Amino acid sequence: MSNLTRYDPFNELTSFDPFFDIENLLSRPMVRPLMRKSMEMEPQIRMDVKEADGMYTIKAEIPGVKKEDIHVSVEGNHVAISAEIKKEKEKKEGERAIRSERSYGMAMRSFTLANEVDQGKVVAKYADGVLELTLPKKSGSSRKEISIT
Repeated sequence: MSNLTRYDPFNELTSFDPFFDIENLLSRPMVRPLMRKSMEMEPQIRMDVKEADGMYTIKAEIPGVKKEDIHVSVEGNHVAISAEIKKEKEKKEGERAIRSERSYGMAMRSFTLANEVDQGKVVAKYADGVLELTLPKKSGSSRKEISIT
């Protein structure tokens, strides 16, 4: 007997994940031809978010981008990272492209953290295609437990 199961592309949508990337779901080979006319890859930002010692640490992969083309904004507990990815068009005489997978355009990720960020102490570093953000939590946050009567 065969153990085949039917693939459900919307199965991942049933569990709530604040870092869920709908583009990742739509970029799968089964769904892509229905959503886009061209098979060209779109720029993406992949990242890790960690929490320790009263701060958040974010490592975002943005390869091939100049640091001047990366923009980070922090407002309260909302963080947005965007980057302009440029594709260089260099054509040499007698040369033809066999395959081109490099992409260009805007890539953006935004998310909400559990605590507010102290905007004055944010540190951002970019090296070797990885953006590293250190986001200290705001001290004295006004979180209050409400008693139910």
